[in-house]
Amino acid sequence: MESVEEIKQPGRPQNAALRAAFPATVPVLTGYLCLGMAYGLLMSASGYGPLWAVFMSILVFGGSIQYVAVTLLTAAFAPVQAFLISVMVNARHVFYGLSLLKKYQGMGRVRPFLIFALTDETFSLVSTLEPPKDVERRDFYFWISLLNYSYWVCGSLLGGILGSLLTFDTTGMDFALTALFVVLFLEQWKKRENRAAGLIGMACAAVSLAVFGADNLVIPAMALILAALLGGRRLNCI
Repeated sequence: MESVEEIKQPGRPQNAALRAAFPATVPVLTGYLCLGMAYGLLMSASGYGPLWAVFMSILVFGGSIQYVAVTLLTAAFAPVQAFLISVMVNARHVFYGLSLLKKYQGMGRVRPFLIFALTDETFSLVSTLEPPKDVERRDFYFWISLLNYSYWVCGSLLGGILGSLLTFDTTGMDFALTALFVVLFLEQWKKRENRAAGLIGMACAAVSLAVFGADNLVIPAMALILAALLGGRRLNCI
């Protein structure tokens, strides 16, 4: 008969991975709960109950496009426009997703979920953190992704419930997402080795804004950033 220690043994690696991953996700926890609640409140103010907010978060899990979707859901049905907007808003996922191909090699059955759950905040953690020596890479990155995912879904639920109970002016609440991106940038800026890439990103965004305007800057800016970073890598200056 198996001893208690033998029975518990299979769960230990997962527990160690969870303990290692959770502290790294605490900043995302605070941000996602606020952002998710803001999203749930906006959905409720637009006439959609808590379940709609939760289902959107579970199935879509894309903060930026979910905020945009609030407007799309209340406007006239325009599937082509909705598709193009979704591509433009989420185009950045292609660029930073490519940079994780090597890191996500050999992830097995959890790899589809890791790809689905990849967000700006999760990328910021996964791209800069390495698991402790006693924790598997797959388990470490899985728990980071799953925890961040659960924070957003829980925040959406709380916001949806709160919005169904209270009514107030939600004007400007969607700026919370922009504020989170600023915080993430500042966190990356603290590391000297990341500053060159940050300056390149700001310069490319400024050029794209000047040439293409605020409504069309995302994809050109990402293309310029990719070209600049690849060029810098070849010259070994980034």
